[in-house]
Amino acid sequence: MGDRWVLIRIWVWRLAKLIAALAIVGGLAYWLLWSPVTVIEHRVKRADLVAEVMGTGTLEARVMATISPKISGRISEVQVDQGDRVTTGQLLVRLDGKELTQQVEIARANLDASEAASERIKTDKQRTMAILTQAEQHYERTAGLRKSNSVAESDLDQASEALSVAQAGLANAEAMIAEAQKDLVSAEKTLEYHQTRLADTKVSAPFDGLIVARQRDPGDVVVPGSSILTLISMDQLWISAWVDETEMAKLAEDQKARVVFRSNPDKSYQGKVTRLGRETDRETREFIVDVSVLDLPVNWAIGQRADVFIEAAREDSAVVIPPATVVWRDDRETIGTVAKTSGVFVSDAARARWVPVTLGLRSRTAVQVVDGLSEGDHVILPADQKVMLKHGQRVMVP
Repeated sequence: MGDRWVLIRIWVWRLAKLIAALAIVGGLAYWLLWSPVTVIEHRVKRADLVAEVMGTGTLEARVMATISPKISGRISEVQVDQGDRVTTGQLLVRLDGKELTQQVEIARANLDASEAASERIKTDKQRTMAILTQAEQHYERTAGLRKSNSVAESDLDQASEALSVAQAGLANAEAMIAEAQKDLVSAEKTLEYHQTRLADTKVSAPFDGLIVARQRDPGDVVVPGSSILTLISMDQLWISAWVDETEMAKLAEDQKARVVFRSNPDKSYQGKVTRLGRETDRETREFIVDVSVLDLPVNWAIGQRADVFIEAAREDSAVVIPPATVVWRDDRETIGTVAKTSGVFVSDAARARWVPVTLGLRSRTAVQVVDGLSEGDHVILPADQKVMLKHGQRVMVP
């Protein structure tokens, strides 16, 4: 009899534990399935909506030049530094020109000598021409006298010989003048060459702009192509931004844009699309869009990073909701076909009700609702982002 009561008590205890476990599981199931989910309400409103295409790039100058010398030499003076504004033709760099100055003086002396020699030969020609004239007159007189037998044949031969000598002298003088002229031209070209090289010791600004970098100092030896300064034109600065190729159809020149520099993320600067790239990177599938910056922050630097937001479309006074409130559902229309349908949850008698909506433009902070909601309606969103709302689920607005 005692063993029987012990066995009954054991079974009663097991039954009590089972009932308690079922009660806990039932309570938990009820809490999970039927307890209300805390949600946040968002009022549907009207607002101006701008759809933007985003890209990331760096600040660049449309016109940039590397200031370098045309000749080799040692820098004697750099007259500007980074941050300086310069004008067209302003002297920027001077090279040591002592040796070239000497070469110019030597070339000028050679030119003077060539000019003097040319003048001397011209004087000799004039004298030769005078001798030739006398020889021609003497020959003519002698020839006339010979016809009347007033002079001997030998006299005529001597006059003819003198005329030939005078003619040869004139030809020689003309040849010497031609040679002297060539020497004179050569001396002039040599002088011009050395003067040009001397002038090349002065490096001037090719256009108005801003010095953004200085790479060399006095005493450095440079060769043609060596970078001494970097000069940019301030006429047009732009962001060369990389944009995904899927956004290409939305973009056009002169579209408005705003530029946000990484150094000042809380402020936007006006810009506009200036140029669209015509080549896509084959790895990243992005292409370049150049966005002119119409105003700049106080501190800026070529090469600094910035984000651009290009205005691709605009809708004034659109019905908008937060993007996070949009829920996408799979709609099985035919066998093997699944279509995504957009919708939102609204609170109906303290229960979540899914409402399909037609969406329009989208920005970072809002989505346009073309159909399905009206201004003043309320959409709901779980307070806990990890919770997924279901149609018919009980909800509670705090």
